[in-house]
Amino acid sequence: MDIIVCIRRAPTTDARIKPGADGKTYDPAGVNYDISEYDKFAIEAGIALKEKHGGQVTIVSVGPSAATKELRTAIAMGCDAAHLLTSDAQHDAWSLAQVLAGKIKELPHDIVLFGWSSVDNQSASTGQMVAELLGVPSVSVAVALDVADGKATVDRLAAHGNRERYEISLPAVVTCTKGLNKPRSANMKGIMAAKKTAVPETPANAPADGVAVFKMDPPPPRPEGKIVGKGAEAVGALVKALREEAKVI
Repeated sequence: MDIIVCIRRAPTTDARIKPGADGKTYDPAGVNYDISEYDKFAIEAGIALKEKHGGQVTIVSVGPSAATKELRTAIAMGCDAAHLLTSDAQHDAWSLAQVLAGKIKELPHDIVLFGWSSVDNQSASTGQMVAELLGVPSVSVAVALDVADGKATVDRLAAHGNRERYEISLPAVVTCTKGLNKPRSANMKGIMAAKKTAVPETPANAPADGVAVFKMDPPPPRPEGKIVGKGAEAVGALVKALREEAKVI
Protein backbone atom coordinates (compact mmCIF):
# COMPACT_ATOMS: atom_id res chain seq x y z
CA MET A 1 0.00 0.00 0.00
CA ASP A 2 1.37 3.42 -0.97
CA ILE A 3 0.61 6.01 1.70
CA ILE A 4 1.48 9.69 1.47
CA VAL A 5 1.36 12.01 4.47
CA CYS A 6 1.60 15.76 3.91
CA ILE A 7 3.01 17.63 6.88
CA ARG A 8 3.76 21.24 7.77
CA ARG A 9 6.66 22.75 9.71
CA ALA A 10 5.01 25.17 12.13
CA PRO A 11 5.87 27.12 15.27
CA THR A 12 5.42 25.12 18.45
CA THR A 13 2.16 25.79 20.27
CA ASP A 14 3.98 27.57 23.11
CA ALA A 15 5.86 29.94 20.78
CA ARG A 16 5.56 33.66 21.49
CA ILE A 17 4.71 35.14 18.10
CA LYS A 18 5.50 38.79 17.35
CA PRO A 19 4.97 40.74 14.10
CA GLY A 20 8.11 41.12 12.01
CA ALA A 21 9.69 44.35 10.80
CA ASP A 22 7.53 44.38 7.65
CA GLY A 23 4.31 44.16 9.69
CA LYS A 24 3.03 41.38 7.43
CA THR A 25 4.87 38.30 8.67
CA TYR A 26 5.93 37.13 12.11
CA ASP A 27 9.42 37.57 13.52
CA PRO A 28 11.14 34.15 13.48
CA ALA A 29 13.71 35.14 16.10
CA GLY A 30 13.54 32.77 19.05
CA VAL A 31 10.71 30.71 17.54
CA ASN A 32 11.00 26.91 17.80
CA TYR A 33 9.44 24.66 15.18
CA ASP A 34 7.92 21.20 15.09
CA ILE A 35 5.57 19.10 13.01
CA SER A 36 2.16 20.79 13.12
CA GLU A 37 0.21 19.05 15.90
CA TYR A 38 -2.66 17.59 13.84
CA ASP A 39 -0.21 16.27 11.24
CA LYS A 40 1.13 13.91 13.89
CA PHE A 41 -2.22 12.08 13.88
CA ALA A 42 -1.90 11.72 10.10
CA ILE A 43 1.62 10.31 10.46
CA GLU A 44 0.45 7.76 13.03
CA ALA A 45 -2.50 6.79 10.81
CA GLY A 46 -0.15 6.23 7.88
CA ILE A 47 2.24 4.09 9.90
CA ALA A 48 -0.65 2.04 11.31
CA LEU A 49 -1.97 1.40 7.79
CA LYS A 50 1.50 0.29 6.67
CA GLU A 51 1.81 -2.07 9.63
CA LYS A 52 -1.57 -3.61 8.80
CA HIS A 53 -1.41 -3.76 5.01
CA GLY A 54 2.29 -3.48 4.15
CA GLY A 55 3.76 -0.92 1.76
CA GLN A 56 5.43 2.36 2.61
CA VAL A 57 4.73 5.80 4.01
CA THR A 58 6.15 8.81 2.18
CA ILE A 59 6.20 12.30 3.69
CA VAL A 60 5.73 15.35 1.46
CA SER A 61 6.16 18.90 2.73
CA VAL A 62 6.64 22.48 1.52
CA GLY A 63 9.02 24.68 3.51
CA PRO A 64 12.57 25.95 3.97
CA SER A 65 15.57 23.64 3.88
CA ALA A 66 15.54 23.70 7.70
CA ALA A 67 12.30 21.68 7.53
CA THR A 68 14.34 18.55 6.83
CA LYS A 69 14.51 18.28 10.63
CA GLU A 70 10.73 17.72 10.84
CA LEU A 71 10.82 15.30 7.91
CA ARG A 72 13.51 13.25 9.61
CA THR A 73 11.43 13.24 12.79
CA ALA A 74 8.59 11.66 10.79
CA ILE A 75 10.99 9.05 9.40
CA ALA A 76 12.23 8.33 12.92
CA MET A 77 8.60 7.73 13.95
CA GLY A 78 8.30 5.00 11.30
CA CYS A 79 7.86 6.58 7.87
CA ASP A 80 10.01 5.37 5.00
CA ALA A 81 10.81 8.30 2.71
CA ALA A 82 10.36 12.04 2.43
CA HIS A 83 10.34 14.81 -0.18
CA LEU A 84 10.84 18.48 0.65
CA LEU A 85 9.60 21.10 -1.80
CA THR A 86 11.71 24.06 -0.77
CA SER A 87 10.36 27.57 -0.35
CA ASP A 88 11.27 30.24 2.20
CA ALA A 89 8.01 32.12 1.63
CA GLN A 90 4.70 31.72 3.43
CA HIS A 91 2.01 30.54 1.00
CA ASP A 92 -1.77 30.44 1.18
CA ALA A 93 -3.68 27.15 1.13
CA TRP A 94 -4.44 27.25 -2.61
CA SER A 95 -0.82 27.82 -3.55
CA LEU A 96 0.32 25.03 -1.22
CA ALA A 97 -2.33 22.67 -2.55
CA GLN A 98 -1.13 23.13 -6.11
CA VAL A 99 2.49 22.43 -5.16
CA LEU A 100 1.57 19.36 -3.09
CA ALA A 101 -0.81 17.95 -5.70
CA GLY A 102 1.82 18.35 -8.41
CA LYS A 103 4.30 16.28 -6.41
CA ILE A 104 1.76 13.67 -5.31
CA LYS A 105 0.83 13.04 -8.96
CA GLU A 106 4.44 11.96 -9.52
CA LEU A 107 4.28 9.40 -6.70
CA PRO A 108 2.28 6.17 -6.33
CA HIS A 109 -0.53 6.80 -3.83
CA ASP A 110 -3.45 4.77 -2.52
CA ILE A 111 -4.30 7.21 0.26
CA VAL A 112 -3.11 10.73 1.10
CA LEU A 113 -3.31 11.90 4.72
CA PHE A 114 -3.25 15.40 6.20
CA GLY A 115 -3.77 16.95 9.60
CA TRP A 116 -7.19 18.60 9.46
CA SER A 117 -5.70 22.05 10.15
CA SER A 118 -2.30 23.63 10.72
CA VAL A 119 -1.63 25.24 14.08
CA ASP A 120 -0.42 28.48 12.51
CA ASN A 121 -2.47 29.40 9.42
CA GLN A 122 -5.48 27.28 10.45
CA SER A 123 -7.10 27.36 7.01
CA ALA A 124 -8.30 23.73 7.35
CA SER A 125 -8.66 23.58 3.58
CA THR A 126 -5.40 22.41 1.98
CA GLY A 127 -6.28 18.70 2.10
CA GLN A 128 -9.65 19.19 0.43
CA MET A 129 -8.08 21.37 -2.26
CA VAL A 130 -5.48 18.69 -2.98
CA ALA A 131 -8.26 16.11 -3.31
CA GLU A 132 -10.00 18.28 -5.90
CA LEU A 133 -6.78 18.78 -7.85
CA LEU A 134 -6.13 15.02 -7.79
CA GLY A 135 -9.73 14.27 -8.73
CA VAL A 136 -10.25 11.88 -5.80
CA PRO A 137 -12.82 11.70 -2.96
CA SER A 138 -12.01 13.12 0.46
CA VAL A 139 -13.27 13.06 4.04
CA SER A 140 -12.17 15.62 6.62
CA VAL A 141 -11.82 15.63 10.43
CA ALA A 142 -11.40 11.85 10.67
CA VAL A 143 -11.57 10.16 14.09
CA ALA A 144 -11.65 6.57 12.77
CA LEU A 145 -10.11 5.08 9.64
CA ASP A 146 -10.02 1.60 8.16
CA VAL A 147 -9.02 0.39 4.71
CA ALA A 148 -10.08 -2.84 3.00
CA ASP A 149 -10.85 -4.06 -0.53
CA GLY A 150 -9.88 -0.84 -2.24
CA LYS A 151 -12.09 1.32 -0.03
CA ALA A 152 -11.68 3.46 3.08
CA THR A 153 -14.27 3.61 5.86
CA VAL A 154 -13.97 6.91 7.70
CA ASP A 155 -15.77 8.28 10.75
CA ARG A 156 -15.66 12.07 10.91
CA LEU A 157 -16.69 14.55 13.58
CA ALA A 158 -19.99 16.29 12.87
CA ALA A 159 -22.05 18.96 14.60
CA HIS A 160 -23.02 18.61 18.29
CA GLY A 161 -20.45 15.87 18.92
CA ASN A 162 -22.04 13.45 16.47
CA ARG A 163 -20.17 11.24 14.01
CA GLU A 164 -20.76 10.58 10.34
CA ARG A 165 -19.49 7.43 8.61
CA TYR A 166 -18.40 7.44 4.97
CA GLU A 167 -17.16 4.76 2.61
CA ILE A 168 -14.99 6.07 -0.23
CA SER A 169 -13.05 4.42 -3.02
CA LEU A 170 -9.26 4.62 -3.12
CA PRO A 171 -7.22 6.58 -3.97
CA ALA A 172 -8.58 9.20 -1.58
CA VAL A 173 -7.61 12.04 0.74
CA VAL A 174 -8.37 11.99 4.47
CA THR A 175 -7.64 14.77 6.98
CA CYS A 176 -7.03 13.61 10.55
CA THR A 177 -7.77 15.04 13.99
CA LYS A 178 -7.37 14.31 17.68
CA GLY A 179 -9.14 11.12 18.73
CA LEU A 180 -8.07 9.13 15.68
CA ASN A 181 -5.03 7.68 17.45
CA LYS A 182 -2.16 8.42 19.81
CA PRO A 183 0.96 9.42 17.84
CA ARG A 184 4.01 7.38 18.73
CA SER A 185 7.40 8.79 19.63
CA ALA A 186 10.57 8.13 17.71
CA ASN A 187 12.79 5.33 19.06
CA MET A 188 16.56 5.03 18.81
CA LYS A 189 16.40 2.65 15.84
CA GLY A 190 14.17 5.07 13.99
CA ILE A 191 16.39 8.04 14.82
CA MET A 192 19.45 6.25 13.45
CA ALA A 193 17.56 5.25 10.31
CA ALA A 194 16.37 8.82 9.81
CA LYS A 195 19.96 10.12 9.89
CA LYS A 196 20.88 7.79 7.03
CA THR A 197 17.79 8.42 4.89
CA ALA A 198 18.23 10.88 2.03
CA VAL A 199 15.63 13.65 1.89
CA PRO A 200 15.52 15.06 -1.66
CA GLU A 201 14.94 18.80 -1.90
CA THR A 202 13.22 20.28 -4.97
CA PRO A 203 12.27 23.94 -5.49
CA ALA A 204 8.55 24.34 -4.84
CA ASN A 205 7.96 26.77 -7.73
CA ALA A 206 4.73 27.79 -6.02
CA PRO A 207 2.19 29.85 -7.97
CA ALA A 208 1.25 33.31 -6.77
CA ASP A 209 -0.90 33.46 -3.66
CA GLY A 210 -4.53 34.46 -3.98
CA VAL A 211 -4.59 35.84 -0.43
CA ALA A 212 -2.38 38.72 0.76
CA VAL A 213 -1.65 39.81 4.32
CA PHE A 214 -1.81 43.60 4.60
CA LYS A 215 -1.02 43.95 8.29
CA MET A 216 -0.29 41.79 11.30
CA ASP A 217 -1.08 43.30 14.72
CA PRO A 218 -0.28 41.80 18.12
CA PRO A 219 -3.28 41.23 20.39
CA PRO A 220 -4.11 44.14 22.71
CA PRO A 221 -2.55 43.97 26.18
CA ARG A 222 -4.60 42.13 28.75
CA PRO A 223 -6.31 44.52 31.18
CA GLU A 224 -5.26 44.42 34.80
CA GLY A 225 -7.21 42.22 37.16
CA LYS A 226 -9.81 43.67 39.50
CA ILE A 227 -10.37 42.62 43.11
CA VAL A 228 -14.02 43.08 44.15
CA GLY A 229 -13.66 41.92 47.74
CA LYS A 230 -12.80 38.95 49.91
CA GLY A 231 -14.65 35.84 51.02
CA ALA A 232 -18.39 35.19 50.80
CA GLU A 233 -19.21 38.89 51.05
CA ALA A 234 -17.65 39.45 47.61
CA VAL A 235 -19.89 36.96 45.77
CA GLY A 236 -22.57 39.49 44.92
CA ALA A 237 -20.08 42.03 43.61
CA LEU A 238 -18.33 39.33 41.61
CA VAL A 239 -21.58 38.15 39.97
CA LYS A 240 -22.51 41.76 39.16
CA ALA A 241 -19.10 42.41 37.58
CA LEU A 242 -19.26 39.21 35.52
CA ARG A 243 -22.76 40.08 34.31
CA GLU A 244 -22.48 43.83 33.71
CA GLU A 245 -18.79 44.41 32.95
CA ALA A 246 -17.38 41.17 31.58
CA LYS A 247 -20.79 40.12 30.16
CA VAL A 248 -19.96 36.43 30.48
CA ILE A 249 -23.06 35.39 32.43
